[in-house]
Amino acid sequence: MKIHTLITDSDELAQLCDRLAKSDFVAVDTEFMRENTYWPELCLVQIANTEEAAAIDPLASGLDMTPLYELLTDNHDVLKIFHAGGQDVEIIFNATGKTPSPIFDTQIAMMAISQSEQIGYSNLVESWLGLTIDKGARFTDWSRRPLTERQIEYAIGDVTHLSKIFPKILKRLIKTGRGMWLNQEMEKLADPDNYRNDPTLAWRRIKAAGRNPQMLGRLKAIAEWREMEAQGKNIPRGRIARDETLADLASHPPKQQSDLAKVRGLSQGWRDNDIGKRLMNTIAKAQPLGDDEMPPRQPRGAPLGKEGALVADLLKLLLKIRAREIDVAARLLTRSDELEMLASGVRKNLPILEGWRYEVFGKDALELVEGRLGFAVEKGRLKMTRVSEDEEIFASAGSDDAVDEETDESGDDSES
Repeated sequence: MKIHTLITDSDELAQLCDRLAKSDFVAVDTEFMRENTYWPELCLVQIANTEEAAAIDPLASGLDMTPLYELLTDNHDVLKIFHAGGQDVEIIFNATGKTPSPIFDTQIAMMAISQSEQIGYSNLVESWLGLTIDKGARFTDWSRRPLTERQIEYAIGDVTHLSKIFPKILKRLIKTGRGMWLNQEMEKLADPDNYRNDPTLAWRRIKAAGRNPQMLGRLKAIAEWREMEAQGKNIPRGRIARDETLADLASHPPKQQSDLAKVRGLSQGWRDNDIGKRLMNTIAKAQPLGDDEMPPRQPRGAPLGKEGALVADLLKLLLKIRAREIDVAARLLTRSDELEMLASGVRKNLPILEGWRYEVFGKDALELVEGRLGFAVEKGRLKMTRVSEDEEIFASAGSDDAVDEETDESGDDSES
């Protein structure tokens, strides 16, 4: 494989992108810094196909990144391969207003062919290539120039390894017939709505108890205010105030600015400084959340209670068994809250009861809830077992007999 150490020239980058545009796929990775800024600072882009690889320096003076961004977002004939690519996609979206397309994430793909839910890159490389990654450069300051040869070699290795691993994963997916399982997950990763930074919607990311319109209206206003403050200063939003502090302010709004000194997460200076004044003005102007903005209610069945909780536990046990049997990550099949809804009686709008998830796991989960599936121990291993119609009838009859006996005993007591 031909390695281009570091591209800083626009013509060289354009020529590279022209060659890569003829590939079936390219592996992509980025290095960035965001610890001290609101917007992540792109410091390096690595890209490779099966024949060549390069590191591209977006901080190089005069470098035109347009050919690279067009390859990633506008060329739909080339598949873009990432590993745990959410932040990489976010950075590309911030730069272009578009997400890479089409897209494939090896971390997500591993959930369909193994029980790994969030396999790290170094473990991925070791499991597929038998190589140990040098982690020494992982926490380097990528914004400093010049970059060392070791830094560049480490960075390019991320995509050269990925370009070798992807065909192996693809082959396994084809062999198992599980490629379609990933379609929805990859669509989520590439959905631009996940990366649009609309300050008016920032409140939706904050956990707040209750559905009170006044409280949620304050939360929306405060969250938008925090985004604008952080953007204006280009500092992480958490440096202004943490999520739990915003939720507390929305639930228990201070009556006067001096009360801000009593709020957990705010310093004493907020009682009389300008940012505290701006916060109080925001709270004072906040309007109740409109009906059209209220978060949708989650589908709910009957309250779980003790028996329902036991059924949910059985479903979680069934999920572990099935995930182990077919060697798939349990999280790809379903979530705990979905199992609890199934146990409480919900039967509509549950992904577990639709498509491939129903065939692979949902059908058995439903049969367990409805008493047609049980557990057995065979050679020391827990397994699923079907309940025969005779056993169902016997169990039902036994239950009726027990009721009759209780009735008889009750009758005898009343007569005595």
